[in-house]
Amino acid sequence: MLAIRLQRVGRKGYPVYRIAVQEAQRHPSSGRVVAYVGNYNPHTKEVKVQKDTAQKYLDNGAQPTPRVVKLLKAEGVKLPKWVKEYDSTKQKSIKTQEKLRKNQPDEPVVEAEAEVAEEAPAEETVEEKTEEPAEEKAE
Repeated sequence: MLAIRLQRVGRKGYPVYRIAVQEAQRHPSSGRVVAYVGNYNPHTKEVKVQKDTAQKYLDNGAQPTPRVVKLLKAEGVKLPKWVKEYDSTKQKSIKTQEKLRKNQPDEPVVEAEAEVAEEAPAEETVEEKTEEPAEEKAE
């Protein structure tokens, strides 16, 4: 069975992807490539697809990945009825929601700011007291 998937190329930290038709059981980076049908640059959102070649492999049963489905649909390639169009609005369930930062109480932060504000005026009064005797001794 064939799969249409993204194959990463490009330098470290700057990925660019080829849209490749490969054997589904092989790894994307090392599997034998049947054909390249386009490329995708995620930085510029530029997509180039050979529509007729991609259509030929889809009609013969090649399975596209969810991201490739999105890219092919945006380029105007007619997808067969059996291709699943994934809903991107779905959110995965989070196992420990109480540990999320947004669910933590804000009280300790407010108390710490209040303590810092109380300490600052106390230091100023100590400095003022130490300056007065120094001026008296100088006169």
